[in-house]
Amino acid sequence: MSLETQIAICTEHYNMWKDKALFTNDICQARKALERAFFWLELRSALLFLLVVEKTKGNNQETKRKLIEAKINLSKKLTDYLKEMINELA
Repeated sequence: MSLETQIAICTEHYNMWKDKALFTNDICQARKALERAFFWLELRSALLFLLVVEKTKGNNQETKRKLIEAKINLSKKLTDYLKEMINELA
């Protein structure tokens, strides 16, 4: 999946959770929704940064290696988030 697609997905999820936080009357639900919105915003920002680096300095082997490491770290963070979501549903 391309970085552009991942950024678009993050933007969708951020907007969804932000709207849920803004339009709920329950403080606990608003807090959870805001935490999730910030997670997606943070992930989107990191992916945007990686996209900029990839477009500007992606030719270098060392840069490519660091980009892959960063993408792995972001994938781990997303996996942890999804595990948390599954645990909440269980």
